[in-house]
Amino acid sequence: MRTGTTARGIAVTGAALLALTACGGGDSGGDTGDTGGDSGEKQVNVYGTDGNMGNALGESFSEEGALAGMKGTTPLTDLGDDFTDRLLEIDPNLQDFNYAGETYDAVMVAAIASQLAGSTDPAVFAPYINGVTFGGDTCTDFAACKEIIDGGGNPDFDGVSGPLAFAEAGEPSVASFGILQFGPDNAISDDTTFELAGDEANAASDEGPAPAAPGATAADPLVVGTLLPQTGDLAFLGPPEIAGAELAVQEINAAGGVLGQQVQLIQRDSGDTSTDIATQSVDALLQQNVDVIVGAASSAVTRTVIDKITGAGVVQISPANTSDEFTTYNDNGLYFRTAPPDTLQSRALSDLIIEDGANTVGILARNDSYGTGLAEGTVDNLVSSGLAEDSIELVVYDPTAANFDAEVQRMVDLNPDAIVVIGFEESARIIEGLNSQGIGPQR
Repeated sequence: MRTGTTARGIAVTGAALLALTACGGGDSGGDTGDTGGDSGEKQVNVYGTDGNMGNALGESFSEEGALAGMKGTTPLTDLGDDFTDRLLEIDPNLQDFNYAGETYDAVMVAAIASQLAGSTDPAVFAPYINGVTFGGDTCTDFAACKEIIDGGGNPDFDGVSGPLAFAEAGEPSVASFGILQFGPDNAISDDTTFELAGDEANAASDEGPAPAAPGATAADPLVVGTLLPQTGDLAFLGPPEIAGAELAVQEINAAGGVLGQQVQLIQRDSGDTSTDIATQSVDALLQQNVDVIVGAASSAVTRTVIDKITGAGVVQISPANTSDEFTTYNDNGLYFRTAPPDTLQSRALSDLIIEDGANTVGILARNDSYGTGLAEGTVDNLVSSGLAEDSIELVVYDPTAANFDAEVQRMVDLNPDAIVVIGFEESARIIEGLNSQGIGPQR
C-alpha cells in the first residue's frame, strides 16, 4: 500500500514526461467516444501495466482480436538490436524482453560498486552503489567502467534500461516507459513508443565513500544470487530476467571479472506469494554466502524476504519491484532497485489515459502492494490532471478468487470510457469477463 508519502528524490511533472521515439506510428486509439462496429455501442479502451502487458497474456486467448487495441505501460527502453541479439544468444527462445535490461543493470551496478570499493563484502560496497549511477565519467559496460576505476576516476554507469541516476532511496530518479499495444493476433504490436519520466536532477547528492586504490584485488569472488520467477504468476518475466543476469555475468567475466576474480552466479526461483518458495530460495542463497541477491520481480514477494536478506547483511537489488513502499523502507541501506517506483509509472499511465480522452475510468487492481500502490497513484494523477474523483472507480480484487464476476459487473454498471487492469496472470480471466460483457478490448 502507498503511505501517501512522496517518494524521496523523485519529482514527476507533465513537463518531465517526454516522448522519445516511435517505432510504428499507428493510431493511439483515438477518442474513447468512438463506436464499435455497426452496433453504435461505446468502445471502451482497456489498459494494462507491467504485470500483464506481455505476449504471455495473449497466449491465454485463442479468439482473434480478443486483446486488439489493449494498451498499457511497462518500464522499458528501446533496447536496440545489439542488446536483444546478445540476449537471444543466451536464450534463443525469448519472446519478450521485459525487465531484461533492468536485470542486466542490477548485476552491473553491484559489480561496478564492488570494483570501486575494492571489496566483495556487501557492507563495504553497498554505500558505493548509488554513486556509480551518476556524477562521474560516463560508461555503459563493465569493461569501460573498470577502465575508469583503474585510472583513478569515478564511473557513472548509464544502463541498458536508462541513465539510472539513483536517488537517495537507491532507485532510479528517471526512467523510460514503453507504451505497448496488442494487435489483432493478441500479440504485442510493433507500434511501441517510449516515454521518459522523472528528472536526473533528483539523483542523490552523495557519491559515497572514496574509491579504493586502483588495481585492488579480492581474495573472494563476488557471488551473485538471483531470486527470479521460474514459477508462479510472474513466470513469464523469468526468461528475460534470467537471460539479463546471465548476460551481465558473462560480460563482466569476459572483462576480467571483479577485483581479479570471476563472478559466480547462483540462480533460484522466487515463485509467488501463494507458496513459500521465495523464503526457501533465500535461505539456500544465504547458506551459499551470496554477496548480492538480484530479485525478486514481485513487490509482494520481496516484502516477504527483504528483512531476511538485508538482516543478513546482504545487498538486494530488484530489477522489477515498483511498489512505492520500498522508497522509505527501513532496509539498513542494503535494498536497491533498477526498476522505477510506481510514482513514475502511474504518471505515464494516467497521461496515456488522459491523452486518449477518457472522462470516466474504472480501475481493477489486485490486492497486494503492487496493485493497490499503482492504482492509488494512478487515481491521484488522474485527479491532478482534471478528472473528478467521482468519475473514477477503484475496485480492489482478490487475485486468488474463483471468478471475477462481481468486479466485472461493477465495470458494467459504471459504463466507463476506460478500464485499467492492474494484475498478473489472472488478468486473462478478468479480460475474458469484460469481453463477454462487451466492455473489453475485443475488436
